[in-house]
Amino acid sequence: MYFIGLDVHKKTISYCVKDAPGRVQQEGKIGSTRRELDGWIRTMPQPRTIAMEATIFTGWIYDHLLPHAEKVKVAHPLMLRAIAAAKKKNDQIDAGKIADCVRCDFLPECHMASREIRDRRRTLRYRNLVIKQMVQMKNRVSGLLMETGVSYNKQRLHKVGYFAELMASNEDVHESIRPLLRLSRDMISRSQKLDYALVSSLERDPVLKERLRRLRTVPGVGPITALTWALEIGDYTRFSSIKQAISYCGLCGEEKSSADKVMRMPISKQRNKHIQRVLSEAAKLAPSESHELALTHARELERGNRNRATLAVARKMVCYMLAVERRQQDFVPAEVFSRPVAV
Repeated sequence: MYFIGLDVHKKTISYCVKDAPGRVQQEGKIGSTRRELDGWIRTMPQPRTIAMEATIFTGWIYDHLLPHAEKVKVAHPLMLRAIAAAKKKNDQIDAGKIADCVRCDFLPECHMASREIRDRRRTLRYRNLVIKQMVQMKNRVSGLLMETGVSYNKQRLHKVGYFAELMASNEDVHESIRPLLRLSRDMISRSQKLDYALVSSLERDPVLKERLRRLRTVPGVGPITALTWALEIGDYTRFSSIKQAISYCGLCGEEKSSADKVMRMPISKQRNKHIQRVLSEAAKLAPSESHELALTHARELERGNRNRATLAVARKMVCYMLAVERRQQDFVPAEVFSRPVAV
């Protein structure tokens, strides 16, 4: 078996080929294009295992090389300490160390979602960008009105009818900001239509449709929470326990233990930030839809920390959604599940 380490960049890929004893067979650099990869892979010895560090460019290279190797592995960049801690660092050394890691089975491999999930996840994350920009534009509209001393109803400002009435009848709206307000309103309207189109296309997707329907039977799980779970989690079978899923979602703190001392740290930054944000928001509303989640929230709230109560509800929701995924069944509330059957 030959082990190939790749150090991937935007325009070039440095590679290092080593055999099982660790002897360097080939080293070099190629361009980051499909044509050059095709010509390069034909010159590599077989059988081969290829490894690379996770970057923004990794996805298409992984898909392109997968048919041409026994295994293609992707390393977690934060856990690949052998490169980060090196005194001497360049692309060729990085590729050699990645080859050594995969050769000695020390590579901190990360999960690589299937191509169909990654393609749909890209659409969902693009939708997140659209929402972020729309919120920024709404805040800018409010800022323009406040700068010029215009009084307005904060709850109704971004309603189409109220905004038109404000522009037509409020004499305090200065002529200098009217074009900016109209332009901002148009951008908000376009963003709302784009948001609706992106979410609708994902909800109608036959790959996701049935999975989303089951997830939405869980209390507090709406269309965006279900989409985020399905596309950010991907293959739920990679979590052997609920604790692993909770950790991936960023709903627990770090632990630093030494000897008999145990230190609990704040919420870890090593998490999937997209699903963490969505679950945290959903957990604020979920207690109003489920008696069991309301009890969980009230029990934690008695200890005096509202944020911990929200996290407890979010963790409970992860348990529910993982159970629905594993059983491939709709969610059944505890009070209904334990109700005796009349005979």
